[in-house]
Amino acid sequence: MRKRVLILCTGNSCRSQMAEGVLRYYGSSRYEVFSAGTKPSFVNPIAIQVMKEIGIDISGHRSKHVDEFKGQAFDYVITVCDNAKEACPFFPGNTKRLHWEFPDPPHDKQITESVIEEFRKVRNMIHAKFKSAAEKEFE
Repeated sequence: MRKRVLILCTGNSCRSQMAEGVLRYYGSSRYEVFSAGTKPSFVNPIAIQVMKEIGIDISGHRSKHVDEFKGQAFDYVITVCDNAKEACPFFPGNTKRLHWEFPDPPHDKQITESVIEEFRKVRNMIHAKFKSAAEKEFE
């Protein structure tokens, strides 16, 4: 039976979406993966772009509010930003909570190569952590 994992961030637009994509890509046989936000917005197009660069398609994802998952049991709830950690609701069952913080890439209105490069840096950190987690039990 696959373990259920919920990845939380504030906006559910970038970090949690990339983490969901990585964990699904590498761990779909072991994990059922979801992501949500405490103040959801939209999936950031730059996050979609930089994930495509490594062969992971998150273009079909949507930003979801954590309330969509209230009352559901998860084996793991992973927060990827401090705001989500503080606002994380209670989940029933024997849920293990983990906090793996990643920097928030810039959300500038003007998309420049330096903005895209910051997204790539965050993507690479998330990719390394969640790929490793997909290959073994979470720490």
